[in-house]
Amino acid sequence: MSFSATDVMASLSFVLDSGSFVLAVSEAVEKTAAAAPGRALEIMGTVLFSIAVLHTFCVKFFARWAHKYPEGSIQENVLHFMAETEIVFGVWAAILFIIVAVMKLSVTAAVDYIEALNYNEPKFVFVIMVVAATRPVVNLAEQIILAIARLMPLKESVSFYIAALSFGSLLGSFITEPAAMTLLALLLKRRYFDREISRTLAYATLGLLFVNVSIGGTLTHFAAPPVLMVASTWEWDLWFMVTHFGWRAALSCIGSTLIITLCFWKQLNALPLEDTVPVPVPRWLTAFHIVFLGAVVMFSHHPEVFFGVFMIFLGLVTATREFQEPLKLKEGLLVGFFLAGLVTLGKLQAYWVSPLVTSLQDAQLFFGATALTAITDNAALTSLGALVEGISDDSKYALVAGAVTGGGLTVIANAPNPAGAGILQSAKAFGENGISPLGLLVGALPPTMIAIAMFWLI
Repeated sequence: MSFSATDVMASLSFVLDSGSFVLAVSEAVEKTAAAAPGRALEIMGTVLFSIAVLHTFCVKFFARWAHKYPEGSIQENVLHFMAETEIVFGVWAAILFIIVAVMKLSVTAAVDYIEALNYNEPKFVFVIMVVAATRPVVNLAEQIILAIARLMPLKESVSFYIAALSFGSLLGSFITEPAAMTLLALLLKRRYFDREISRTLAYATLGLLFVNVSIGGTLTHFAAPPVLMVASTWEWDLWFMVTHFGWRAALSCIGSTLIITLCFWKQLNALPLEDTVPVPVPRWLTAFHIVFLGAVVMFSHHPEVFFGVFMIFLGLVTATREFQEPLKLKEGLLVGFFLAGLVTLGKLQAYWVSPLVTSLQDAQLFFGATALTAITDNAALTSLGALVEGISDDSKYALVAGAVTGGGLTVIANAPNPAGAGILQSAKAFGENGISPLGLLVGALPPTMIAIAMFWLI
């Protein structure tokens, strides 16, 4: 590839503009620090977090802008890079790192900030996504969903849709939400999103998937990230989750799925039956994969251990490559990068989120948490609530119920969402520009309203 003088000048201009931006933000932060000592880093984090949120809604604009430049040019490559949803928070977190280093005149200060954060969740989601996306695990999940679907006196294209999006979503309570999201996204992509379905059905299904996975993990106290953040602190056990959250989640998942199915009955019923025959996998190999999946879930709070399990798992996959498909390493790394960026920027939002949470009444807290979840990860939101002393039992329920209810509204609302978006981004149904954040928001509103009715009005 050759570079013209125009390309070089554009590249230099981009770098200089980026440097000017970093210096301008640093100067603004230093002025703020003089007026409010100790608050500078938090304000800077909020500014960059806000820009990152806006960036997620502008990815399609960057994709269209890229087409105006010659294929292979620096401008086109940079704009395509900026159009990738998974890199958004990681890129702005990297800018935060640079600004901290410039502001403190020390790279060590920036490194200290990063090392003080907890990146267990991004690491876990990366590993669980790769393990859950293997052929043996996906085949087993498909067989279970098919078995449920065949109990219904309906055409398979309809019954599988119902079984996957209702009962399949509830699997997240046992294998964790990221694993359930990965499995369902892979199955739905092949059976629906890569077929001739309308854009309306595609976004309705995407919104339903994200909402149902967000609430579907609440039958247990260890599978949904926002529940996991508070379960030990508030002493929520399995029985508590089933009696307060689980039955509501099950009714919501089933009810939302049936309503969407009825709305698109004609289109779903017209889809041809699945004509692909899965490659047979030995039962012993499937059993080993389930053991590794269970081990990763068991040691989810100990990255040193589950990464060791993952290394052995990679050896097994290499030795049995004739029964495997290429691992989803790229997709998993991108999702992990996205979540790591969210952790880096999200931690700095505590100074305004925590007072807001404590100032609200129960009803306000529920609806406020539902709305706030759309712009900040719901696990981060509930973890802040766990730090508040003296919070009532009703307020605890309102906070977590609101957080899981709003978990399907945006890609950043729930930790498993980037995993689903990463898999479905290239699906035929969404066109060459991929998933639209606005389309997802609109598609998620109906099941979110049903979840609100189940978790708060009933």
